[in-house]
Parts: sequence; C-alpha cells; structure tokens
Amino acid sequence: MKALFIQHDHVSPTGPVSERLRNHGYDTIEALVVPEEKFRTPNEAEFVFPSLDDYDLIVPMGAPWGAWDDACIGNWLQPELAWIREAVSSNKPVLGICFGGQLIARAMGGSVAKGPQCEIGWKTIWSDRPDLVSNGPWFQFHYDRWQLPPGAVEIARNPIASQAFILNRALAVQFHPEVTAASLRDWLDWGGTKNVIADGQDPEIMIAQTLAEEKAATARTYELVDAFIEQVVKA
Repeated sequence: MKALFIQHDHVSPTGPVSERLRNHGYDTIEALVVPEEKFRTPNEAEFVFPSLDDYDLIVPMGAPWGAWDDACIGNWLQPELAWIREAVSSNKPVLGICFGGQLIARAMGGSVAKGPQCEIGWKTIWSDRPDLVSNGPWFQFHYDRWQLPPGAVEIARNPIASQAFILNRALAVQFHPEVTAASLRDWLDWGGTKNVIADGQDPEIMIAQTLAEEKAATARTYELVDAFIEQVVKA
C-alpha cells in the first residue's frame, strides 16, 4: 500500500503521521509542491499532481498560504482542488491536515475564508467522536476556517472554528497532528516567529511547551491514525 503526502512547503515534515502509517504497512511517498527557492514567490512553483490510481491514501498537508488565495497560489491551487475533488468523489481515502482539510472543504463545495481570529498553539477541541478525533490538546497554526461542504459530517469544533469533518472516505482536521518541536522550530525560523509574537505569545515558551508535550502528542497522533484507518478508510 502507498500513502502520498503532499507537502506544500519545504518545512512540513510528515512526522508521527507517516511513522504510524508505516506501522500499518504503508509505503510513504512525499511530494513537495513549492520548493525552498520558490517559498517567497509560491505562485511560480510548477507541480504536476500524479495519478490517483498510483496511491491508496492521499495526505494533503498544511501550508503558510490560504486555501482561498487564488491570487497568491492559484497556479497550483486550482489544479490541486480539482485533484482533491476527484479523490474524495471517487472514495479515495484522504486525510487532510489544516490547509489540506480546507482544500477538501473548498473542493467539495464548501468554502474557506479568513476566520475572526487566528489559532496558534496548543488548543483543546470539542469532539463528538473522541474515539476517532480526541479532544486534544492539538497544535494549531491557522488564520482561516472552512464552511462545511454538502454532505459533510462535522465531528469536532471549538468556539473559533470547525475542527474536523468526514466526507465519503475523507477526514479533514484543522489542527496539526504531525507537529514536533523540531518542525515548529522550522516554522518559526521561516516566518512564524513574527506571527506568534503578534498574537501576544512567546515563541521560546511555545517551543518548550511543544517539547514537553511531544510524547503525549505523538501518542494522540498514533491513535488518530489508527482510528482513521479503522473507521474511515476501512468503513
């Protein structure tokens, strides 16, 4: 079995999500949409989305750009939306993470827009299906939120944004189950520090908290991946 991770930028390692998928027998393949040299000009990136027939599971990951922002990244965003629409409509298993979950929402007839406030840091959520998506805490780093597409079943939310939904054999989550202290450090080094400070938070305390939370967070991520396979992929 093959799982394809779509990494939209060069500082999005797949972390414990891919670790757990390999434990389930998946070969994990990583494809980078925007290479480092195009990070500041992401619309110049050229990427051809592969045939869905070559993979058993698709994992579109996060991004520092908006899933609504055609002006900034439309060159590859529009093809990706069409590709995700094909995947979900054909019952291909998809696990959408943050930006990836927003892609599912927009591709399937919902919408994505700026939210009333950002969410940055470790946040608890309210889940109707804690056996599938636990209440966390989960790491968040987003400014946007989705409106559910037709036929989607929301299974988690908090007062700021919808946090998870199921549609066909796709699960969208707004948070980052793949995050580690090392990956957060890269996000901060590549522009995130100013966002954290602008939100009134201390980046170094956030790194320390993430390091302290890492063991428990990895266990939650493993449980999420296990449940996704059993309850969504095999459903």
